[in-house]
Amino acid sequence: MQVNFGGFVPLSTVDWYGIASCTVFFRGCPVRCTYCHNQSIQAGEDWRDVHEVMEMICSSRMLVSGVVFSGGEPTLQKDALLYLASESKKMGLRVGVQTNGVFPETLQELIAQGIVDRIALDVKARWERYDSLLKKKFSKQVRKSLTICKNAFRDGSLKEFEVVITLFRGYEDEVKYIAQELQGGILVLQQGVDGLIPPLQRRELQSIAERLERTVKIRTRDEGEIEYDGSRNRRLTSER
Repeated sequence: MQVNFGGFVPLSTVDWYGIASCTVFFRGCPVRCTYCHNQSIQAGEDWRDVHEVMEMICSSRMLVSGVVFSGGEPTLQKDALLYLASESKKMGLRVGVQTNGVFPETLQELIAQGIVDRIALDVKARWERYDSLLKKKFSKQVRKSLTICKNAFRDGSLKEFEVVITLFRGYEDEVKYIAQELQGGILVLQQGVDGLIPPLQRRELQSIAERLERTVKIRTRDEGEIEYDGSRNRRLTSER
C-alpha cells in the first residue's frame, strides 16, 4: 500500500497543543484555500510505501506521545490513513487528525475502529456561504462530518474534538453562526494570515470570544494558544 506523501515533522509542539507529537502530511486536497500554509502539497505526487512512513513515525517514538495526520487532506487517502493510524495506536501513540471534513466516511471508520483520539475539524464559513466560497459543493459532506464527530464526542468514542475557524478580518460575524452548530467539543478561533489583509490580533479574537459566552481557544502566530472562558470573561490559561 502506498501513500501520496507530503512531509514529516519528527517533533512538534504546535500541531497538538499540550502533546509532543510527530506530524505526517498527506499530499493532495480537493479544497484549494488560497490562505493555506501548505499550498505546496495541495497537489502533486510523491508516492511512498506506508511501511516507509511508519519507519518515520517509529523514529520519533522516544520523543513523542502522539502522531498527527495532516495535509493536504489526510482523509482523502482513506486506506493509507486507516493503516497508519491503526499501526500508530498499536505502538501506544495517541492519534490526531486535522481535516476539512470533506470525506465523512473516513472519519466514521476511524472512530468505529477506535483508532483516533482527536479530530480537529476546519469549518470555513456559515453553511449558506460554504459552496460559493469553496467554489465546490462540499457543505453537505462537512455538515455530515460535524454530526459524526459531535455524536462520537458525546458518547465518548471520540476523546477530543475541536471545530477550528480560521478567521479573517471582515468575517467576524461568521463565528456566531458556526458556534450555534457546535454543542460540546471545543471551538477554536485561529488567526487567519493573508499577506493582503491585516490579521485579527489576539485581543480582537478575545472580544469575539466574549460574545459567545462559552469556552474558546484562541490561536495566534505570535502568542500561541490561550483558552478563554467567554461566559466569565476571563482567561483560563496565562499569556506568554
